Amino acid sequence: MNLPNKLTVFRMILIPVFMLVLSLSPDWGALAVGGATLPVTHLVAAIIFIGASLTDLADGKIARKHHLVTNFGKFADPLADKLLVMTALIYFVQFDWVPGWMVAIIVIRELAITGLRTLIVENNGKVLAAAMPGKIKTASQMVSISFFLLHDIFFAMINVPFAMIMMWIALIATIYSGIDYFYKNRDVFSDGFK
Repeated sequence: MNLPNKLTVFRMILIPVFMLVLSLSPDWGALAVGGATLPVTHLVAAIIFIGASLTDLADGKIARKHHLVTNFGKFADPLADKLLVMTALIYFVQFDWVPGWMVAIIVIRELAITGLRTLIVENNGKVLAAAMPGKIKTASQMVSISFFLLHDIFFAMINVPFAMIMMWIALIATIYSGIDYFYKNRDVFSDGFK
């Protein structure tokens, strides 16, 4: 278990902690910051989420720089991202921050790509690593989620719904990257069309 893989596992461990903070919602008060009224529980959840997201950046850079890329990392790193993002988005539907159809599209894409990864492993023994469109999707989702949790801090002063704008960008990147993965790996399904 090298350092990048430990960071990935740590990110997965943070998910239930993140859930607890959003579920318990104790009244710790609120802060007026950057034009936003920010409940302390959402600030704590944002710190956990951003911390977990930063481990995603760190583990990938460390793995590539020190040649520590493993099949476990190729599999677990995107899985940890999916679990973290989907957990947040499901809570956002509950909070009525994001429409359910938007989250449904994102979840369907994530499950479809997970299925595709499984097929690729079974067919040629290789793990489908994250491509650039998928990385853009992940980054835009994480920025959007962070700003939802921070109640559009600083952007609230100028009445710009930055979190929702980033969610639309994330949705477009989600759809595009899903199509891109399936198109580039369409040969996996070639036996079904003979």
